[in-house]
Amino acid sequence: MDDGVYRDVVEIAASAPGWVRSLAEAGTDGVLVVFAALMAAAWWRARRARAEGMAAALLAPVAVVACYVVSELAKAVVREDRPCRGLGGVTTIVPCPAYGDWSWPSNHATLVAAAAAGLVLAWRALAPYAVALALLGGGSRVFVGVHYPHDVVGGLLLGGLLAPMLVLALRGPVTTLVLRLRGLTWSRPLLEASGFASGPADRR
Repeated sequence: MDDGVYRDVVEIAASAPGWVRSLAEAGTDGVLVVFAALMAAAWWRARRARAEGMAAALLAPVAVVACYVVSELAKAVVREDRPCRGLGGVTTIVPCPAYGDWSWPSNHATLVAAAAAGLVLAWRALAPYAVALALLGGGSRVFVGVHYPHDVVGGLLLGGLLAPMLVLALRGPVTTLVLRLRGLTWSRPLLEASGFASGPADRR
């Protein structure tokens, strides 16, 4: 059934207008840039917020990198070939990755789900937009032809579950570190420039 869904989506993509295909080709990688910008904005916003908020903003990209590493390890164990090569007879929007660049789970889906989960914890107002963007970014991997649907589902679950677990597990120690750094008088100029200066809620 997964093969059939993949073929149906790829056929729809192949018959789509040229501007749709071009948008999908640019957007499937561009969504990662958008998430990077959003995480940078979350850090900037947290510069004078509570220490817990700064800790979450700092941990979000760390969790994304950790999820990527786990995703790569999973790929090396499962070693599932890409559908654009394994099924044959399909036309894809982007070139099929080289042999050895395995399919499950989708790295892109893992990254966007991890980034969305981290952003939800660091900046809750972004939650609906981050989740929608993650689903769109993950789904685009099937649309451009380089992943099965179950690759995307696996990546979304991996990033969406592991990233918040990591952030929540480490937020306490990192919050303590942020508070200690904010309390160092000698480092005030550097801390203010880097965003560690005390937020109103941290002052006693």
